[in-house]
Amino acid sequence: MKTIQKDELFENLTGFLRSKGIDLKEGSYAHRIRQGCNLLADAVNLTQGGLAKAKAGIDDKLSRMRQVIHEKTAPKPPPAADAMAASTPPKRQRRSVSKPKPKPAAKPAKTARARKRTT
Repeated sequence: MKTIQKDELFENLTGFLRSKGIDLKEGSYAHRIRQGCNLLADAVNLTQGGLAKAKAGIDDKLSRMRQVIHEKTAPKPPPAADAMAASTPPKRQRRSVSKPKPKPAAKPAKTARARKRTT
């Protein structure tokens, strides 16, 4: 917004009052109204500057907060070792595979009774 000049409010106020039929003549009453308008213009100008600084600070902190949220919620990239392993097929390793030795079949032991029956 544009800044308000010192006498701008007083001139607009006197113009408004003239249109309503009231004429402010120079004197102590008009002097106090002029001082009040100047104080009001200064207050409005300072407030505009403060709001601009506050808006810049809020925008900065908001962008930082958005960045933190983005970093916390973004999917994590795969580690470098896993990425390389995923892109190339795994190498086959040759192992010396020895065939297991077959166990001899266990023969049932003949008991003394079984021997007598067969003879």
